[in-house]
Amino acid sequence: QVELIESGGGLVQAGASLSLSCAASGSIAGMHGVAWFRQGPGKEREFVSAVSWTSGGTFYADSVKGRFAISIVNSKKAVYLQMNNLKAEDTAVYYCAATFSIPIGRNTQNYDYWGQGTPVTVSS
Repeated sequence: QVELIESGGGLVQAGASLSLSCAASGSIAGMHGVAWFRQGPGKEREFVSAVSWTSGGTFYADSVKGRFAISIVNSKKAVYLQMNNLKAEDTAVYYCAATFSIPIGRNTQNYDYWGQGTPVTVSS
């Protein structure tokens, strides 16, 4: 069993920055990747970014490329999402998810464990 706990969400103005963190605990041996997804009001959950737990390789959705940066600190068993130049359309609940599958995918079905989510609201 893997537990994921997100933190760092909040209310910011457009153009501001925010950093989310995801702390992993439990049986993480063999975990291949951690991703961030988001679900906006009335929208389906969508892929934001992912990082390989083993190689450190990163992946981004086109909508956040160049603005968001994902990073991993293995010693802390944590994954961070630095979000810069936030836009109103970034408003959503952000979820951390872990996968034990290869390759790391962009679909929710690829992920085995999920956090409870942290809300991000960007006012325009």
